Amino acid sequence: MKTNNCAWKYFSYLLIPVYFFLSPAATLHAQIQLVLEEQVIFYTQEWEGNRDHYGRPFVDEDILERMKFVGLEEAWGTIRAAGYHNKFEGDWYIMHPQKVMTGRALTAAFLPASPGLAQRMNDAGTQQGLQGGANQWPIYMLQKGDIYVADGFGKIKEGTLIGNNLGQAIYTNSGNGPVFFGSARDLGGLREIEGFNAWVKGWHPSYIHEMMLISINGPVRIGEAIALPGDVVLAVEGGVLFIPPHLAERVIVSSEVERLTDAFRIERIQEGVYTLEETYGTRWTDAIDTDFYEWLETNGSRLQQDLGVGFKTIGRIIETNSRNWREWVEE
Repeated sequence: MKTNNCAWKYFSYLLIPVYFFLSPAATLHAQIQLVLEEQVIFYTQEWEGNRDHYGRPFVDEDILERMKFVGLEEAWGTIRAAGYHNKFEGDWYIMHPQKVMTGRALTAAFLPASPGLAQRMNDAGTQQGLQGGANQWPIYMLQKGDIYVADGFGKIKEGTLIGNNLGQAIYTNSGNGPVFFGSARDLGGLREIEGFNAWVKGWHPSYIHEMMLISINGPVRIGEAIALPGDVVLAVEGGVLFIPPHLAERVIVSSEVERLTDAFRIERIQEGVYTLEETYGTRWTDAIDTDFYEWLETNGSRLQQDLGVGFKTIGRIIETNSRNWREWVEE
């Protein structure tokens, strides 16, 4: 990427982790926009795993990587079956539609500016040592594997939450791009950031104006969807799905079992071992089941590489002699 020293000076401080400014717990709680850790835990109490120091659910990197191979429809069907009907938003402008982006949601919400309140909130952030405009503050908090998810209430003109400088800071801190229910600017400059991608509702040359940051790490509305801090974001050409973190493994394992089943069926049909009728839409015979488990043992490494299936899933199927993943994935 081409950039000059002046541009780097402009946003280099954005690459400093937020705890540099806000390390004491009391100071964290004093930042007016930042949702308290106890509230984040309340919002996301279904999650029983690790959390970051803000209280966000912190799914493993392995989950995020394996999620890249999951189809949108598969994931949507799994979480919908668990009762989550409001986690998808479509109709995006995407920088690189052919690429998949996954990560943990770091959420922020903006509102139309109200002069007195906006000034007080900006002053409070400045007193905490936060630099630059309020639209930069969530970027301080991004960690590797995060995705910056912001509700810009769909504003396009003067609703541009980032340009290429802040885009570089987002990518440097998180390794991902953003998902904005709003707009961004400087599409050409953002395209120069290798590896960067973005899902936005529009592009506009204007600067952000008459908007105020109201919360960080709270629930946000992204079009027809609700996103919570720590949700696993699956962003693809067909839209964005916000997967509750406690369902992430269920989504992945159900997809992996289906991929393995399909790969075995296709391979054996091509080899002339079985017919479609014998392997699709009917219960497999014991002989086919046994053949499948032996096939997994023989081809485990290849299947991991070619299909993106976790070795844990392959091992569990062999160990239990069952493709019924519901038996060994907790609700």
